[in-house]
Amino acid sequence: MLLRLPTSVPEAQQCLADGAVPIGGATLVWAAWQRDGFPELAVSLREVPEANAVGREALGGAVLLHRVDATVPDVLRLAAATIGTGAVRRTATVGGNIVGSTLRCLLPPALALDARATVLEPDGVREADLAEVVAKRPVLLGLRWRTPLASAYRKLPAEPGGQPPLVVASALHTEDGERRRLRVAVRDGYDVLTGTTRCGTGAGDALDALRDTALGDLPAAAWEVVRPQVTGLLEGSGQN
Repeated sequence: MLLRLPTSVPEAQQCLADGAVPIGGATLVWAAWQRDGFPELAVSLREVPEANAVGREALGGAVLLHRVDATVPDVLRLAAATIGTGAVRRTATVGGNIVGSTLRCLLPPALALDARATVLEPDGVREADLAEVVAKRPVLLGLRWRTPLASAYRKLPAEPGGQPPLVVASALHTEDGERRRLRVAVRDGYDVLTGTTRCGTGAGDALDALRDTALGDLPAAAWEVVRPQVTGLLEGSGQN
């Protein structure tokens, strides 16, 4: 297998046009390649600056999970810190988790942040929503979002051999400098559900409004996690 390491977006585009298979930390594909055979040509974005950004409103697809620090919102930082072991986090990438993984632990935080994806294709770079990224699995160049007022994350302990652990991610946003909007994303099993509501009064009203969204289909056990997280987020930000 020949691995190309482009140092710019145009070079990476050319690699894709040449048929190179994207590879990040290879934590999700190495076993399959050992079983089924390695591709002739692969490409990694680890030398492309845009794919390695870590900022207040941007996170590159080639960023290793252990590099996701307090620069980004809490909801993303806390999620990255709970993925796998330390050895996995020093190898696995943001793009690999969102695009290549079936668990996608970073997807609920990205949805809570209302993030948009920048994807790389052989004919150029474009913006995409996260639903398209999950469905079509393109090469993720990075994520962008607007800084939230506050955010929160919780992942329940996993039961060996059981379903993926419940994940609840939420973020409080501001609109027009005054109005507040709450976004909550929950991974229940392999499904990820989202709900959005404007926050004008108290946490109780916000929770009632969220029950009228797709989150209303969540089981009672999931709401036992959603309820205190939303209440703490709103009360902590002065939304009483």
